[in-house]
Amino acid sequence: MSDGLKTFGAVHKALREEAGFTQEAYAEVVGYSVHAIAKLEQGRRFPQPRFIERAGEVLEAPRVLRAAARNLARKQGLASWFQQWAGIEEEAISLYAYECRAIPGLLQPEAYIRAIFERRLPPLTEEQIERQVEARLERQRLLTERPNTAFSFVVEQALVERGVGGTQVTQSVIDHLLQTGRLRNVEIQIMPLRQADHVGVDGQMYLAETPDHQWIGYTEGQQSSVLITQLEDVSAMLQRYGKLRQQALGREASMSLLEQMRGAL
Repeated sequence: MSDGLKTFGAVHKALREEAGFTQEAYAEVVGYSVHAIAKLEQGRRFPQPRFIERAGEVLEAPRVLRAAARNLARKQGLASWFQQWAGIEEEAISLYAYECRAIPGLLQPEAYIRAIFERRLPPLTEEQIERQVEARLERQRLLTERPNTAFSFVVEQALVERGVGGTQVTQSVIDHLLQTGRLRNVEIQIMPLRQADHVGVDGQMYLAETPDHQWIGYTEGQQSSVLITQLEDVSAMLQRYGKLRQQALGREASMSLLEQMRGAL
């Protein structure tokens, strides 16, 4: 939790109370949940630009909130090119991810996160690694704090087999996938090593459904990322993701395979 977030939350709370709104009444007016407002005022949620604008209108203090937002330092440890997607991720009511490069960030145990960043080039300092680990673990709270969000992951078996960080790290990855896969709002599917009918040749993809039921796509490259909003492009990604889910092992079969892999280590 950054000082900037805590300060923004405190300023927002003071303005809301000065305007005579309870959290419940205010949430209804601005179109956000009471839970979201509470987290924001506790300094545990990053306010998105549209929220800042809407709150500024309702509280009749747009300049004050914009000024407070300029000092936000949340997402220390998150790459600048990733931060916009991280904000979308926080508000999504459905989130889909297909990964063929690394275990999805939302599913990585701490040991795996450390193994990745300890091998990052150019090398990171211990302080930088700690910030990266903290930021990624903070993101993962979405899985339990948003029980009404549907999370779907299709993960290539090769990513587990690769053994990044060694046997103990791989054990922690499998244990974490098995544990997280038991959550009611999370579905983890493993794409087997051999799958003749595979539509994932264009690489990893992420898809998010916003609260107003718009879909946004996201992909990453070397030190860069792309948000995809064109309807025809997002539609193509949704078609491919739907096919990938059909081609991957089902939920129970995926858990069974992970248990077999765990036993073979």
